Amino acid sequence: MGRHRKPPVLKVRRGSVIALAGLVPTGLATVTGASDSNLVDALTSTVHHQFSGDSDEQLPRSEAAAMPVAAPDPVLHEAKQVVPVAPPIVKTVAQPADRERANLPAGPLGVPGIAMSAYKNAESILAAENPECHMSWSMLAGIGRVESTHGYGGNADSQGNMIEPVYGPVLDGSLAGNNVVHDSSGGDLDGLSGPYRRAVGPMQFLPETWRKYAADATGNGISDPQNLYDAALTAGKYLCDGGLDMRNPAQQTRAILRYNNSMAYVANVMAWESAYDTGQLPKQAALPRI
Repeated sequence: MGRHRKPPVLKVRRGSVIALAGLVPTGLATVTGASDSNLVDALTSTVHHQFSGDSDEQLPRSEAAAMPVAAPDPVLHEAKQVVPVAPPIVKTVAQPADRERANLPAGPLGVPGIAMSAYKNAESILAAENPECHMSWSMLAGIGRVESTHGYGGNADSQGNMIEPVYGPVLDGSLAGNNVVHDSSGGDLDGLSGPYRRAVGPMQFLPETWRKYAADATGNGISDPQNLYDAALTAGKYLCDGGLDMRNPAQQTRAILRYNNSMAYVANVMAWESAYDTGQLPKQAALPRI
């Protein structure tokens, strides 16, 4: 997450859609398709038949049988029980050493194909789960470009797992502008056994932040910061948190600042976002030093 400046104190701060089909009874569809005159004739004929002497002789005489029976509510038959999805297991999965890099067509301005796929996948998931955020693949690509050049130029296998793990500098105060971040999770994600932490993965999350927003974009039940798909979706969840709308420049700025408390960082991310949308490289003046 960039240089990990201390984030500002902000006073801002998912749901299933069940598709129900076949809920219109056949008779209702027939009636609504009839003309007014035909409708009157049909209803009159039905009433005459039901209450004529001939039809009445065929009806059962018991009081219970004569009581009207309510039609079953189709919603109760069609609705499916929603089973809560367990949170993903947070860990970095050990991968074989002989994996090949993914070979997907590059996106705009040379965005590696595997990274582009991860950004677009996150955009699609967030559009369904949090449409009010309006998260775009290009904004996630802007973050990915600034944080790790899309995972060291898309150095990942076909499943999005990094060929070599991506780690940031140790946050022990030795680099100017960086916070000192002490260990609170045991080093299982960042590979450190000492007292300090470092950011992990192509989207550069601190371990504690990853645990809070961890997303499983591949459906394997695991949220791995060294996987491009999981990292892109987790970044989107983090940026959208608190009801922020990325179409609102002020709210987008606040979201990016929580990633890195630097207006120069914000400018770089937005410049690359615009570049990916337009296909035009950003001018140097739009990329201040972070």
